[in-house]
Amino acid sequence: MPAKVSIIIPAYNVASFIGETLDSVFAQTYKDFEVIVINDGSPDTDELEQVLQSHLDRIKYLKQENRGASVARNAGLRAAEGELIAFLDADDIWLPHYLEEQVRFLQQNGSDLVCADAVHFGGSIFDGRTYFEVLMPASDEIGEVTFPGLVSSQQSLITSGIVARRESLLEAGLFDETLRNAQDYDLWIRLALRGARVSYQRKVLARYRYREGSLSGDAVNRVNRELLVLRKVLTNYDLNPEQRQEVELAVNRCTHELNLVN
Repeated sequence: MPAKVSIIIPAYNVASFIGETLDSVFAQTYKDFEVIVINDGSPDTDELEQVLQSHLDRIKYLKQENRGASVARNAGLRAAEGELIAFLDADDIWLPHYLEEQVRFLQQNGSDLVCADAVHFGGSIFDGRTYFEVLMPASDEIGEVTFPGLVSSQQSLITSGIVARRESLLEAGLFDETLRNAQDYDLWIRLALRGARVSYQRKVLARYRYREGSLSGDAVNRVNRELLVLRKVLTNYDLNPEQRQEVELAVNRCTHELNLVN
C-alpha cells in the first residue's frame, strides 16, 4: 500500500541552496508526499522567500524565531500529515528514486527507520566518497543499526538520508529542543533503546553537501557534540549495566580523542 511521506526541511541561511534541494524533491518518482519548509528565523529570509515564491503552492511554509534545527524539525513533525517522515537538510539533494527506494525498503523489511547512503560533494576532502564509506567502511550492504553501534560510532546515520515511521518518532519523544546540535544523534539513540528497528541500506540515493561553518563542522566539533549527547544518555536514560558500560567506554574514547588534539 502506498504511504504518504511528509518531507521536513529546516531552513537557516540556505537561500542559495534550497532551490536545488526542492528541485530534487519535486523530481521524485514517488509522488505521494507533502513538503514542509520551516524558516528557523533565518537572517536571509528575504532571499529565502524569493526562492520559495515559485513553490508556495506546493509546500507548507512555517516561520519561527531562531530556536535551532531541533525545534524546527519538531514543528514540521507536528504539522505533518504523512504516515512516514523524511528529513532533508536544505542544502542536500536527493536522487530521483530516493523516496521510492526508501518507502519500498520500509514496507518490505518492517523497519521503523531506514537510512540510505549519500555521496559527499561541495569541496571537502571526502568529495566523491560515500557517507558510509567514510564513517562505516566495514558495514554490510543492508544491516541493522544498534545501540552499541551508535554509541561506539561504528554506525552513523545521515539525517538527509532518513525516512521513518512518524508514530515511532512520536513515541520516542521527538527531538530534544535543548540541544542545538546532535539532536538527531540523540533521537536515534532513544529509538534504539526503545527497541525500534533502525536499518540502513548502502544504496547511494542522495548527495550530502559539505559547507564550512555548517552544522557538520570539523572533527573536534563533531566529537564535542557526540560527547554532549553521550553524557546526557548516561545521566538521563534508563540503561542496563551492559549499556552503561558501553556508553562509559564511548565517553572515554571521545575524551581521549579531544585530549590528543588539545
